[in-house]
Amino acid sequence: MSQVWPYIPARTVNITTLVEFDRLAAEALETQMARARNWRVHRVDLQTRDSLLGTLDLADCLFIDCVFSSQGRALVEATGGLCMSSGVQLPFDISERDLYTPYELYSGIKEVPYAQVPDAQIYTYSQSKPPLKFATDDTAMATTLHDHHIGQAMINAVYDGVFANTPMIGVMGGHAVQRGTQEFADAVQLGTTLTRKGYSIVTGGGPGAMEAANAGAWLADYEPQDIVAALDILAQAPDAIRHRTMWARAAVRVREQFPSKNHSLGVPTWFYGHEPPNLFATHIAKFFTNSIREAILLEQSNGGIIVLPGAAGTVQEIFQDACENYYATGARVTPIVLVGEKHWREELPVWPLLQALAVGRAMEDRIALVDTVDEAVAFIETMTPLRRRTRF
Repeated sequence: MSQVWPYIPARTVNITTLVEFDRLAAEALETQMARARNWRVHRVDLQTRDSLLGTLDLADCLFIDCVFSSQGRALVEATGGLCMSSGVQLPFDISERDLYTPYELYSGIKEVPYAQVPDAQIYTYSQSKPPLKFATDDTAMATTLHDHHIGQAMINAVYDGVFANTPMIGVMGGHAVQRGTQEFADAVQLGTTLTRKGYSIVTGGGPGAMEAANAGAWLADYEPQDIVAALDILAQAPDAIRHRTMWARAAVRVREQFPSKNHSLGVPTWFYGHEPPNLFATHIAKFFTNSIREAILLEQSNGGIIVLPGAAGTVQEIFQDACENYYATGARVTPIVLVGEKHWREELPVWPLLQALAVGRAMEDRIALVDTVDEAVAFIETMTPLRRRTRF
């Protein structure tokens, strides 16, 4: 089936049996180039298939945990094919999968410290590889394949799954916003209000303003006093960086005390792995490669983007989106609203530059600067969500 990665049609052929391999090889040999396109061959015994491996063009192919004859691997690599072992040392899956859930990344968190949960183990693994080797060894292929499958899973959720019928609002903001502060409560209110109005929340999936917006979506069906009680629990463990274990366990307590049927999306990255993913995003698309993560996060915000106060990472997201809007036709401009006049005019004077870029462009009437989250929601409600790109 054709897939979108990250935005354009592509075809990946997963082969898991020798019968499938033989059938597709015969089809490829009937073409002039004898080219096997985008094959992913998983755990197939190919010891008796040297003649086929030596005849096919395998430049687009990846062979994972396959068994070869003494010459088989060399035959694959001679035409540019890649052979790799997933290896028992890999703390993550490289096969097709769904999006992560919080309890998958935090498995065991009620009994063990954060350092022992899968999210931390994967981050440690990613940091243990020397950057200069990263592009050439098998671990680079493993992380690339992981990100591919996570990207596909996210596209499936957006086009066909839980997010298919609701416009998505990207909520950006600083990871340093701590539980127990007014800024955190405001972001929770934003997530709650948007969810009640029929939008889906997508954030960078980390702590701070991102967690607050996802938590707001989670708590959207509760009364104000319940939301206050939930925030009080969270405020007992405000520090996501220095006290990750207690921070995560407080979120687990809230989830258990206030169960929810609402969905929201988080798109974090192990590139910033010191910032743990929050547990209120019910669906998590966590990537190794931050550039892919940033692009795909903005792409899914078809209902608009609301930017809470933040620092360098938030500024990057503003202007990455502004660059796309600057060159876009009117039909493809994503509305963006900044919250916090003093912050975006004086502390980080992003707004004047954003205004200057917008003059005379299709984006000019789709940017705004406001002071409250209620004003931000009101602006977004005046905008028409973008039609999603054709999937196939």
